Amino acid sequence: MTGLAGRAQQLAEHLLADDPRRWAHTRAVAVRAAEAAGSLPPAQRPVLLAAAWLHDIGYAPALRDTGFHPLDGGRHLRAHGWPDTVVCLVAHHSGATHVARARGLEAELTDLRCAEPVPGSDAEALSDALTWADQTVGPGGEPLSLSERLADVLDRHGPDSPNARSHATREPYLRAAVARTERRRATLLDPVPAPAAPRLQAPGRAGAGQPGRSAPG
Repeated sequence: MTGLAGRAQQLAEHLLADDPRRWAHTRAVAVRAAEAAGSLPPAQRPVLLAAAWLHDIGYAPALRDTGFHPLDGGRHLRAHGWPDTVVCLVAHHSGATHVARARGLEAELTDLRCAEPVPGSDAEALSDALTWADQTVGPGGEPLSLSERLADVLDRHGPDSPNARSHATREPYLRAAVARTERRRATLLDPVPAPAAPRLQAPGRAGAGQPGRSAPG
């Protein structure tokens, strides 16, 4: 498996294969990202697919530090030399800044030195596409509308959770990002093949952290 997106898929599978529900969500998000990728410049498409595969690796027990998966995933990728664009997409996916603020982790997220995308830029389109892919897929990989996804998150995490406390500011951000992506998808540059659904393999057989390196057996 070669290329940035291929290496990302390999690492995600290695880290999440023991969590079938999380892995199902990740696979579905990668498929959704491929659906949005055609609205992006060609150079950005593998970056989007890589971030889609990697967006939830911070849930892996081996990576847990702060307990906030965008931050833990982003830190792991930065430590292992992944491109800054991928690091920042993972660390800030789906309005993570709003939840980090509610968790008291905004400074730690800022330490990753990720610039805010300029409105109307290719960087904003890339971030929006990842948000759209993540926020239209349920926790088990099922398709959901954004409203259904938000309701599910609040139901699962509870009224006193950081997700609930940040909802008033995060929801408008998510709705705007999803709406922008829907508009871009209406004028797709060209379609991108959806990633193949990989067969689950035993942990330890896929890449363990550094792009382009194989994990020890």
